[in-house]
Amino acid sequence: MRIGLLTDGGYPYATGESRLWCDRLVRGLPQHEFDLFALSRSADQEQQGWVRLPDRVGRVRTAAMWTHFSEDTRHTGRPRGLTGRLATGLGRSYGRRDRRRFTAHMAALVGAVCAGAETGPEPEGVDAGTVAGLFTDGLYGLAELAGEHGGLHHALRSETTVRIVETACRAPGTGRTVHGATVPDYLAFVAELERSLRPLSLDWYDEDGLGAVDLCHAASGGAAALPGLLAKRFFGVPLLVTEHAVPLRAHYLAAPEAPLGAPVRALLANFHGLLASEVYRQAALITPGNTHVRRWQERFGADRNKLRTVYPGMEAERFAAVGEGDDEGGPATLVWIGRIEPAKDLIALLHAFAEVLRAEPDARLRIFGAPVQGAEGDTYLAQCRALAAQLFPDEATDAHAVGDNPVTFEEIGGPEVPDLAEAYAAGGVVVLSSVVEGFPISLVEAMFCGRATVSTDVGAVVEVVGGTGLVVPPRNPRALADACVALLRDPERRARLGAAARARALELFTVEQNLAAFRGIYLDLVGHAPSRWTTPPDPGDPAGPPRPFATPPEAHVLGALPPGRIAGALPAGAARPSAGVAVGAPAAAGASRVPSWALDAEGVCAGARGAGDGDA
Repeated sequence: MRIGLLTDGGYPYATGESRLWCDRLVRGLPQHEFDLFALSRSADQEQQGWVRLPDRVGRVRTAAMWTHFSEDTRHTGRPRGLTGRLATGLGRSYGRRDRRRFTAHMAALVGAVCAGAETGPEPEGVDAGTVAGLFTDGLYGLAELAGEHGGLHHALRSETTVRIVETACRAPGTGRTVHGATVPDYLAFVAELERSLRPLSLDWYDEDGLGAVDLCHAASGGAAALPGLLAKRFFGVPLLVTEHAVPLRAHYLAAPEAPLGAPVRALLANFHGLLASEVYRQAALITPGNTHVRRWQERFGADRNKLRTVYPGMEAERFAAVGEGDDEGGPATLVWIGRIEPAKDLIALLHAFAEVLRAEPDARLRIFGAPVQGAEGDTYLAQCRALAAQLFPDEATDAHAVGDNPVTFEEIGGPEVPDLAEAYAAGGVVVLSSVVEGFPISLVEAMFCGRATVSTDVGAVVEVVGGTGLVVPPRNPRALADACVALLRDPERRARLGAAARARALELFTVEQNLAAFRGIYLDLVGHAPSRWTTPPDPGDPAGPPRPFATPPEAHVLGALPPGRIAGALPAGAARPSAGVAVGAPAAAGASRVPSWALDAEGVCAGARGAGDGDA
């Protein structure tokens, strides 16, 4: 079958979220074809280029979410690439009837956003069903208008939209924050709203685009799933949503630092909340990457009957040599691995290690990582180095060798630590000190390596670790230090926890289990989906041929079929299947292929036997 993989700021770009998971999914399911529909988030991401795509990727369509609305994303010569053109319809030729339609749809959408901008997904004093109905009426109405006119960019940025936002913000019943919005806030919200709704104006919604796939698989919610919503509405394509983190949660966490006023942040938060609720409502199945994500999805309306947890798949072979070896690494060494940023709370870790060092003078802490890009990451790394120099004045200097310092800041790839597995092998205990975490990848990698772990209770940490590691409250250096000292003083316990951790990781978090889950999900969703039409049917004349799978699983028959045994199953004049068609091999042009369920035990097409062929 043909899968439309929808991504936002990730695959097929070389940088971004979910790129490794998506690449493993595409390469690990060779029986399916994939079309990619990707939204990019920055100029730097596009300059980094794409990863090398396998042959089973048929088409790639991309669109920029970071450019000005009048700019168009151009193809840069990559293989099989197609861009999503950003049309600029509904300009000066916008007729009176269409102006009324646009005003009505935009007023419904913005009115729903303003109704609960300060109270979350269940606004007080306002019926949640009414708000959701207004939002979806406005959203799909704008989508239909965009489809008729080739885009909505000028209309979404027009003075009409600004006045609609102003009216909605000043309407009775809106919260104090939104009611106090000013003209700069209206303009800022309109600009952000246009970017969020930009997928409505792409040229992906046609029979050769999203209409040609059997299933849309959104690699995250939010903007990435918006094309899937429209594919379902206009073509009946089932929608599968996978979230390893929650984009809505990330939006809330980033909001206080965003260069936007409080009214704009409140409006955007409610817009994304309403969009997430609609995505969950329309999805045929939702696959959270862990229970932490699942709880967020349920809070915003996801039906429990649609939820199925599928853990991200990770490559266990990369860490097999360390995990299966007897070397315990540095038995008195703590290892921390990750991106150096405030959310990882290295400050608390350094304070905790000062307590560890008092109890165990031979202990060492090796920090492997690089700061996140930007001034914030460099500033935080400098703060951590300064704190280390203050807490350990005699040892923490760059002039000393690695073995002489109780605390070292290192990067993976040097002569002493050439790869990631070697970094985990350098210590006897792996520490995670985060205050914010989604799915803790570094923790799973440590488990593959058979290392005992000490972690803070954030995100999906408890779910991942199970009973194979120690978990302490976040922002508690004393508890973190006590747990580390307990493991450093008990080598038998370290070994026992490390072996249990490796067994748990191999059972739950491998690429193989992830691929097996999605292999079954794809077949189940498409198998239960109703037949679709080649083009959207006319409500007055619904008759017409149903659309079969683009590439059905039964299309490839193993072995040769005797030409004379299937004659009765083929219409007059139809071409006969070629002999020796292998599983996964494309059929020759014009060749008919017989599905496996149409053959009996002898390989004869059902219905092809005559009366004397032994039928009961």
